[in-house]
This record gives sequence, structure tokens and C-alpha cells, in this order.
Amino acid sequence: MDFNVKKLASGAGVFFTRAVQFTEEKLGQAEKTELDAHFENLMSRADCTKNWTEKIYRQTEVLLQPNPSARIEEFLYEKLDRKAPSRITNAELLGQYMQDAAVEFGAGGPYGCTLIKVGECERRLGAAEREFLQTSAISFLTPLRNFLEGDWRTISKERRLLENLRLDLDACKTRLKKAKVAEAKAAVSAEHELRVAQTEFDRQAEVTRLLLEGISSTHVNHLRCLNEFVEAQAAYYKQCHLHMQDLQKELGRLPNAFTLNSAHSMVTTASAPEEATSPVETDTLKIEEVQAPATGTRKAKVLYDYDAADSSELSLLADELITVYTMPGMDSDWLIGERGNQKGKVPVTYLELLS
Repeated sequence: MDFNVKKLASGAGVFFTRAVQFTEEKLGQAEKTELDAHFENLMSRADCTKNWTEKIYRQTEVLLQPNPSARIEEFLYEKLDRKAPSRITNAELLGQYMQDAAVEFGAGGPYGCTLIKVGECERRLGAAEREFLQTSAISFLTPLRNFLEGDWRTISKERRLLENLRLDLDACKTRLKKAKVAEAKAAVSAEHELRVAQTEFDRQAEVTRLLLEGISSTHVNHLRCLNEFVEAQAAYYKQCHLHMQDLQKELGRLPNAFTLNSAHSMVTTASAPEEATSPVETDTLKIEEVQAPATGTRKAKVLYDYDAADSSELSLLADELITVYTMPGMDSDWLIGERGNQKGKVPVTYLELLS
């Protein structure tokens, strides 16, 4: 018990001495040991790294999980060292709702069939999102968190210890000055305390310097993690794009229950007089015998790539311009497209009619 009391009293004395030294420095009444410019630059660079790493980490968390309640739940599970339950993504939930609705409406109808196709695509998008979130958390978020909760805490601890030893060193310098004025015996003791304090300060300064210089390797590690994050994000968006392209192709081949106004106007204005006398079924249409009408042709911009299903169709490349027109009796979801000497049926949903 006596030992604890003495230790407590000693600690309180050291704390009081440091507080006095710190206050006198702020008031300009005591000298302060300054660190060299290189050391100050290392500390400034470390502070900058910590601040921006923390901001990037927090905002990446928001990007990957916009729901604050879900983030808090994941944080609590992490602190309790328990695995968070698997959470279905919004896209997967939407896809499930669409497929359930298709069962209610009837999967054989145009709307129900389309709901099933779109629902399947949404579930694939959700699965891709889940994989992206897991990859990003492992390859990017975890290294940033390890730095903030591991390396930076160690650096901060050593910097606080260095600051305390600096205060002790400067307090010893102050006592030595006072002792030289008072008596020689006290000066000898003060000089010894100063040498000990200087040795401890120099040792701690070297330890802290080595830790601060390690910030450069931290930047290299974070750069590698950032590249992995970008690759994961690029793969995710590429996968989503492919899923949506496949969905558009599937929808383009489905019988739709609606007619686009632009295509319908072409049918009624360009070929209404001929429909009454010579209806032509799309299935029996011979592309090589089709001739462009004198009026009613329009320019169209291709929105997406399209691969022809057979010789009667025309393959398309996104962003190219083609000439389109309709023929009597054609399905309103299709037009005849011409590109140079090539021509064939093209789906209206893949086009933007210009003029």
C-alpha cells in the first residue's frame, strides 16, 4: 500500500512539473527544445496521412453501405467479434419482387414474361454488387482501418511519450539554471538529471522518427489497395453493363404488348395506302426483294450493339447511323435498316429515330 501511495505521489509530481513547464512555455517564460525541420516535416506528413485516410475510409463506407443503421449494426457486430448476418441487396430484393409479381399476373403473358426476365437480371446485378462489396471491404477498407487502428495508434502513443520526455528535458534545463545560481552541489545533481533526460529524449526521438518515416511505406501499401479497389469497381460496372445488354437483347426478342409512337407514326404515314391492298407478313418478307420507299425513310442512331439472329436481320453497332423505314404488314417492333449495301430487320428498341 505504501508503495502504491509513493508511486501515485511521484506520478502526480511529474504531471505537475510537466503542466508547469507547458504553461510557462505558452506564456513565453521558459525555453522549449525545438525538433529539427526534417522531424517536423515527418510529423506534418503523418498528420496529413491520418486525416485524409480517415476521410477516405469514412466516405468509402458510405459508398459501399449508404444505410446508416446498417453501418452501425455492422460496427457493433465487429466490436463484439461476431459475424454479421448476410444481408440481401436492394437489387436482389427487387428481382425477387418482380418474379413473385410475375407468378401472380401470369408468367405466360407479355408483362409477366418481361417481369421474369428483368427480375432475373436484377438478381444477377445484386449478386455482382454483393461480390463487389465483399472484395472492396477486404482489399481496400480493411487495410485503411488497420492503419488507423494499428499503426496510427502506435505513432500517436510514441509521439505523446516524446512530448512528455521533451517537457521533462526542458524542466531539467530550467532547474539546472536555477541551481547554478543557488549553489554548486545542487547544480551537480541538476546536471545529472539533465543528462538522463536528454538521453531518454534522444532515444524516444529516434523511435518516433523511425515510425514516422514508415509513413512512406504506408502510402505504397495504400496505393496498391487503391488499385485493387479500382479494379474491383471496374469489374463490377463491366459485369452490370453486360447483364443489362443481355437483358435488352432478350427483351428485344420478346413479343411486346405496346407500340412505340415513333414507329407507329411511320407505319401509318408512310405505308397506309398500301396496307389495304398488299399486306405482307414479316415471316414471309424477303429482305433481298425489299426496296426503300420514295418517302418515309428516316435516319436513326443505334443505341446498343445488336447481333443478328438470322440472315433477315441486320447486325448493329452502338452509335452508328443507319437509314430505316417500314414495310406494310411488318411487326411494329421492327423496322428495315440499311447501311450501305447491307439491309435487314432491326429492333426499334435499339434505335433513336432522328429525322
